[in-house]
Amino acid sequence: MTGDRGRMRDAAPAAGRSGRDDDARSVAEERGRAELARGMRQLFDGPVGDARESLLLAESLLSAGAPDLAETARLAATDAAWAAGDATVCLATLDGWDTSGWAGGHGDPDPAVAEAFATGTVASGVAVGDGAGRGAAEGAPSAGDPGAVVSGVVMGDGVGRVGRGAAEGAPSPEDLGSVVSGVAMGDGVGRVGWGAVGSPSAGDTVSLAVPPVGDRPPSPFAGAPGPGRTSDPFFRDYRDGMRALLARRPDLAAGPLRRVLARARSDGRPPRLLRAAAAALLLGDVHSARATAARALAAARNAECAASEARALEYLAYGELRAGRHAQARAHAEEGVRAALAAGHCNTAASHHAMLALAASIEGDTAAVAGYASAALRTARRHGLAQAATLAEWAVARADLARGRPLDAADRLGPLVGPGARRGHFAVWRLAVPCFVEAAALAGQPEDARQVVGDLAQWAAFGADPHAPAQLARCRALLAAQDDRADDLYLRALALHDASDGDFERARTELLYGRWLRRRRRLREARNRLGAALVAFEHCGAGAWADQARGELRANGAMSAKEPTGGLSVLTPQQLRIARHVAEGATNREVAQRLAVSTRTVDYHLRNVFAALGVRSRIELARMVDQETR
Repeated sequence: MTGDRGRMRDAAPAAGRSGRDDDARSVAEERGRAELARGMRQLFDGPVGDARESLLLAESLLSAGAPDLAETARLAATDAAWAAGDATVCLATLDGWDTSGWAGGHGDPDPAVAEAFATGTVASGVAVGDGAGRGAAEGAPSAGDPGAVVSGVVMGDGVGRVGRGAAEGAPSPEDLGSVVSGVAMGDGVGRVGWGAVGSPSAGDTVSLAVPPVGDRPPSPFAGAPGPGRTSDPFFRDYRDGMRALLARRPDLAAGPLRRVLARARSDGRPPRLLRAAAAALLLGDVHSARATAARALAAARNAECAASEARALEYLAYGELRAGRHAQARAHAEEGVRAALAAGHCNTAASHHAMLALAASIEGDTAAVAGYASAALRTARRHGLAQAATLAEWAVARADLARGRPLDAADRLGPLVGPGARRGHFAVWRLAVPCFVEAAALAGQPEDARQVVGDLAQWAAFGADPHAPAQLARCRALLAAQDDRADDLYLRALALHDASDGDFERARTELLYGRWLRRRRRLREARNRLGAALVAFEHCGAGAWADQARGELRANGAMSAKEPTGGLSVLTPQQLRIARHVAEGATNREVAQRLAVSTRTVDYHLRNVFAALGVRSRIELARMVDQETR
């Protein structure tokens, strides 16, 4: 008995410790669930930066006891970073990096360095300030170099990290001034990290040996899940595909994202179907995106979940826009606004308002574009929604372009597509580049557009946008110095349009080509192109663009069978543009600045407008323009 009591006494402390550990885990999990709920509310109706912090805290609290919920929190935190438009933070959140060094005044890492980290490579070079290997030495190994040794000099506050978590032989924070070496483990990522206490001092050498390909997991992003990471293959593939895309490696993203789509075909859960629809959009597979989003919408309605319904409608609307089906996109977005507001999700409603503005910019309804864009920007600026803000600004600029105001469009789009702090969302701004190039070329400022054509070329090579190759050829035609070169590029653009859907984009190319042909007195060819553009614009409800095509046909000496006689129809395209600007209250000087012409030219055209319309004042002109616009 004495021995039994002794054994019981010896076991009692262990049991007590186990009980306290269970209690602590239970408390942490409860707090984690509360933070997850808070973060999800903020993600859909609050500042997305705050949402990301709450969700990351939830992930850390849930990682031990509820790995599936921790994974949900991590992916939602990535969604918040995506909405905010910070590619580096988005990748860091997805991958679980410590970004405190970036936010602490060291500045963002070079994109090349972020890409190297994402793809399992640390390029050799000198790390400055924040420990990032900047200025990679020539011949630095790539992610595919088997057994390569990657080395560099760490300065400032950098710490040489080996693998994910601890690697055998990895130094402790106290090992100052030592040579750090080891084998990258887990997913084969060797890193030079940021902001750890006790980092090596300037000049310390860091070596990271990347194991041969045969010793790595099949994917450069795959590996055993770490603490709090689910082993669910659906989410693993989604993470891997997103990492590759953010690292500008579409070749590595296609496989995982295709597997996400394949797995979703036999899954009826709305959250997974929404992820699959997003994966299809990232791949540029618009047909699969629309089909998967439609399934997600049906599942959300069956579950009576207004929040998932609003998100599904968002993906459907965006897919329809990408496919050039603007009327369908508008219908989905209008329904999406109602569902989002019913669920109390103002951020999702802002995204729908931005898409409504884009759809209205196709139709040429300037007032509607301004209203929808204002609604989107009100929430986007308050909650840090870079993606919604970029789409809304693009919509306003496209409406300017549709109404013959290229200078206004170029002024609005320039900051969005050019380098600098005002550049738009990393996943959206390239979509606006073709509009900027067109606006700059028509405004007589082609040099402003040449610098961004290279960005569009990279986007076209990326493969996620089926319209981008044709748009690239069109932009190069607009900027071509030689006529034979421009002619060839316009024809190439039209041939590329044949390989993708979208009447609107093809019609824009036909319009620009027809205008170019008319100015070179190739009138018969111009008439064919302009007539094709008019039919396509009318088919897709692009009213303002159809007006441009009619104006060019009139200037070419042809009249559409549907062309009304009298009124503004008697004006040339340039006279019509000037009349509309004047009707809006612009002075002759302001009109000249907008159209990049001289004030004398505006005076001359305005006198002819008055004579052609039989009006005697700007007030009468404004009244006539208003009546015919209605």
